[in-house]
Order: sequence, then C-alpha cells, then structure tokens
Amino acid sequence: MSRQSISFTEPNDQWLKAQVENQEYSSKSELVNDLIRQARKQQTQIDWIKAKIEKAEKSGFTTDSKEEILAQSKSLLNG
Repeated sequence: MSRQSISFTEPNDQWLKAQVENQEYSSKSELVNDLIRQARKQQTQIDWIKAKIEKAEKSGFTTDSKEEILAQSKSLLNG
C-alpha cells in the first residue's frame, strides 16, 4: 500500500477525528480510502449516465422506456 502525506483544513480534520472517535472507522486512512471508493463509484455512475445521454442525443430517440432507464440506473447504483 502506498503511503501519502496530506494536509486537511481544521474543520475537515475535526470531522475525520470525530468519525474515528465515534468508531465509524478505525483510522483516518480507512475513512479517506472509503470516501475515495465512494467518489470513484459515483464517477462511474456519472460516466454511465453521460454516455446514455450522449447516445440518446445522437440517435434522437431511445427505444428504452422511462421504467427501463430507471431500472438500469438503479441497477448501476446498487453495483
């Protein structure tokens, strides 16, 4: 595992410490890694939605129903 040195603003550092003190996470590193994983997953979802929008814009129409698009989105969100 790679080691990094990063700086936090005081409010962010206090929030991180509170999460560890509340035993939500065992360390700040674990929390930061979890936040990064969540951001990466969110970016994947955003990229998928953008691709669907781009495809729809290029084709002019989609044959997918509103319900199908919603189901696909929920499926991606649930990973």
